[in-house]
Amino acid sequence: MWRDLLLVVAGYLLGSIPFGVAIARGAGGVDLRRVGSGNIGATNVLRTVGKGAAALTLVGDVGKGVLAVGLARWTGVGAGLVAAVGLVAVLGHLFPVWSRFRGGKGVATTLGVVLGAMPAVGGVLLVIWIAVAAVTRYSSLAALVATAAMPALVWLADGRPAMLALSGALLLLVVLRHRENIGRLLAGTEGKIGQTARPETSDGRPATG
Repeated sequence: MWRDLLLVVAGYLLGSIPFGVAIARGAGGVDLRRVGSGNIGATNVLRTVGKGAAALTLVGDVGKGVLAVGLARWTGVGAGLVAAVGLVAVLGHLFPVWSRFRGGKGVATTLGVVLGAMPAVGGVLLVIWIAVAAVTRYSSLAALVATAAMPALVWLADGRPAMLALSGALLLLVVLRHRENIGRLLAGTEGKIGQTARPETSDGRPATG
């Protein structure tokens, strides 16, 4: 019981590491939460700091998902607990204790969790994301399309009930965190990959993008 609890806590704490915030501040003195979309993920880092910092953020956010799930698998626990650790790692990214519970949208960490738990499925998700992003230049649309395909891919390639449940939960979280992006996609105002960040609004809130 204590081992299981420690794994869950470790998964959340790993997921909570705000790589984007630390990297943006270190690379350009930028408070990522006050520029661009206000998101702490790699897309906003790309817009506000640059490609190198964005790449480091992406590696960190994917890596913490892989590490959390890998740690659970290394201890030999069942699929249910592996799925639970993966889920709390993503929740840690969404609501990080280290950053006042103001996190990102969970896409990169979701990819890391799936890569760690089901490498074949994770690889296909990565290919889908890259393909959609390359064609449309919308990071949010690429994330939504890839995660929408995830439950079917898990069912075909894995089939374990715990992993199916995990894929459904992760899909729900990603969609909920992208509600504003979906609205902007429908309105044709969503920012594309590589666009420079918009300035803050007059009341100090970051402009959407």
